[in-house]
Amino acid sequence: VQLQASGGGLVQAGDSLSLSCVASGRTFSSYSMGWFRQAPGKEREFVAAINWSVSSSYYADSVKGRFTISRDNAKNTVYLQMNSLKPEDTAVYYCAAKPPPYSRYNYWGQGTQVTVSS
Repeated sequence: VQLQASGGGLVQAGDSLSLSCVASGRTFSSYSMGWFRQAPGKEREFVAAINWSVSSSYYADSVKGRFTISRDNAKNTVYLQMNSLKPEDTAVYYCAAKPPPYSRYNYWGQGTQVTVSS
């Protein structure tokens, strides 16, 4: 499985951005998908996740209410809508795929840079 993330950029605080991650392969619909981020000098952290059936989504407390994860299994794509961006959201954002039996994220995209200026 290959993951290709896109949509990052430079925005001002309060703006919105939408990230996309396209997956190769025909088994995307069976994967749980997640977004993670890594800021300079910090460890990679969980941002959001959505399960394979789109019945559940999960968010880090720091983004809850501002970010929304969604997926379109017909397009092999997972999205991260980011609203009310803050400078502390600045990071490289990675998408990741967790195949059955859903024990860990086995596949990672290359990352897309999000920079939020104050």
